[in-house]
Amino acid sequence: MEHWSAQGLRYLKGVGPKVAEKLARLGVETQRDLLFHLPLRYEDRTFVTPIGGLQPGQRAQIEAEVMQSGIQFRRQGRSRRVLVAKLGDDTGILSIRLFYFNARAEAQFEKGTRLRCFGEVRSALGDLEMIHPEFEVIDPQAPPPLPQTLTPIYPTTEGLHQLALKRIVQQVVDKLVADGIAETLPQEWLARHDFPDITSAMIDLHRPANRAASELIARQRHPAQHRFVVEELAAHRLALLERRHAIRQRKTPAIAPDTALEQRMLDALPFALTGAQRRVLAELKRDFAAGKPMIRLVQGDVGSGKTVVAALAALPVVEAGYQAALMAPTEILAEQHYRNFVDWLAPLEIDPVNLSGADKGKRRTQKLARIASGDARIVIGTHALFQPGVDFHRLGFIVFDEQHRFGVEQRLALQKKARAGEVPHQLIMTATPIPRTLAMSVYADLDYSQIDELPPGRKPVTTSIVSEQQRASLIERVARACADGGQVYWVCTLIEESDALQAEAAELTYHNLASALPQLRVALIHGRMKPAEKDAAIRAFKDGATQILVATTVIEVGVDVPNASIMIIENPERLGLSQIHQLRGRVGRGARESFCILLVRNNLGDLARTRLDIIRGTQDGFEIAERDLEIRGAGEVLGTRQTGEASFKIADLVRDQAWFGEVEELAQLLQRPQHASERTALLRNWIGTRQDYTDVG
Repeated sequence: MEHWSAQGLRYLKGVGPKVAEKLARLGVETQRDLLFHLPLRYEDRTFVTPIGGLQPGQRAQIEAEVMQSGIQFRRQGRSRRVLVAKLGDDTGILSIRLFYFNARAEAQFEKGTRLRCFGEVRSALGDLEMIHPEFEVIDPQAPPPLPQTLTPIYPTTEGLHQLALKRIVQQVVDKLVADGIAETLPQEWLARHDFPDITSAMIDLHRPANRAASELIARQRHPAQHRFVVEELAAHRLALLERRHAIRQRKTPAIAPDTALEQRMLDALPFALTGAQRRVLAELKRDFAAGKPMIRLVQGDVGSGKTVVAALAALPVVEAGYQAALMAPTEILAEQHYRNFVDWLAPLEIDPVNLSGADKGKRRTQKLARIASGDARIVIGTHALFQPGVDFHRLGFIVFDEQHRFGVEQRLALQKKARAGEVPHQLIMTATPIPRTLAMSVYADLDYSQIDELPPGRKPVTTSIVSEQQRASLIERVARACADGGQVYWVCTLIEESDALQAEAAELTYHNLASALPQLRVALIHGRMKPAEKDAAIRAFKDGATQILVATTVIEVGVDVPNASIMIIENPERLGLSQIHQLRGRVGRGARESFCILLVRNNLGDLARTRLDIIRGTQDGFEIAERDLEIRGAGEVLGTRQTGEASFKIADLVRDQAWFGEVEELAQLLQRPQHASERTALLRNWIGTRQDYTDVG
């Protein structure tokens, strides 16, 4: 009989088909997966703060009575319903806003109901409010006891409330307390390092025993954390080594350098390559000639010229009779690459094809025929490239632009378009600056190159920090810039990891700007819009049809709008420095003097100010990444929630460097044949479905 931990989620209370679907988005499909869905952070809910003592920006717990509540309709017709309630205690009044709610939630906000709420306090027109706090109805005569330890907060997804997720997780923790689970690490290794067994370690993290244990966890000093950090890093290392070994065993085209086409293209370019571009191109050509599949990561700061290196690298591939494909994350970015390739390759009489999801009928049929026959030697597109019906004649080289924007399955699907038994060479490009030492750990299965030199003539962007109190004068500055023919990005951020709330913040800013600047055309883009809507909004901004683009951080990497000269970022302290640098790179691409304005709250802390001063003081993306790494750690610098296979549940590559010796020892031990079952368990627990990453077709 199978152990309960291997069972599906249908045995748990509160998990129907819809909840199971949401859990699957988090990579949770079995009860064991729930155990390894570890808390993201811990919050102190051991006390209640009086409303009169709240400060904007604080995450706090209150107990208060509903004084009034009702539904408001705003902006987009009567379909946009907002539940607004006023809560009060003896010290003050606080507003609650729910943009997404059901009838049950509405009933819980009846006048006279007493609620316990936890959330971020915000200032709204001088009043205090919480948007989408966690809340529960309490009996004022017998309120439930407050926690005595820190409260675990789990990674979740839209539509799955934190409280509901906790109830589901705690059912599995109850089983763990009663029955335990089998140990997954070799006993001799555990004994040698004095780490706790898996059952007690897991219970400690999901359900801290007391205040002392909570404080150890909060300081990353708990033995359970140490055990799982080493486990996870070892699993990550094993997965990368397996992938590299599997790739190196496969057949791939050995392509000799061809300098004739390259020289013709270089002669026709209106600019000279930098030394860094030439160095990386030479590394790529050596990889092609080695007879082993190339899989190389090329990092280059915004504007460093990665794309032209990719175009030059494709030339010996097509000259040898193979095809090259470039895959971009959006249609508008793919179209931009296509136009560049057409210009660069025209003197060589190479006619690339741009395949997009918008291609229909005869046009699509003609493009597919060119790709299948080999007449299209270079193919550029989005996810459309790996869909059924797209057949390559002989695919020998794939370029992934901004690789972290693609899922593993998508990259594998394109690899499998090659001939049976062949693995195409792969070039992975990213403008996300990651320090070299960190990149070599995270991407241990890849060879690594860095374009660490910007072309001459790129204008620096002046960066300034502006207080929220100066918003009105900032809007006037935007009006003047647009009247002078310029264009402006206005980026909204929120601390909540929710597309819904991010979209709400952007929509509010959009309507405020549209009202304040009726003479200007303002557009909106956020993550909840359909891809076609996002493309249309970006295209209108790129073409100059709109002057201000209000957006969440969904702004597409690499889209070139030379006329945009001002980038405004609200609440920049909530972003990584590298992400701010990426956003800043959207301006400064044309002849106009360009500015990046960081719009901050009045009560900005010393650490946040120090971080933003780093951005203000340098334009070097790699220096910024190094400093961000020192301050915030690897998980934040990598943006792990976006990168897929590089994400960690508990480990941090910088903070946990002291454990690298144990990680290496454990990985080597688990590679021995007698520990195959433990190795399989380790990969299952920490890599899960990402083990498909080792499948190279």
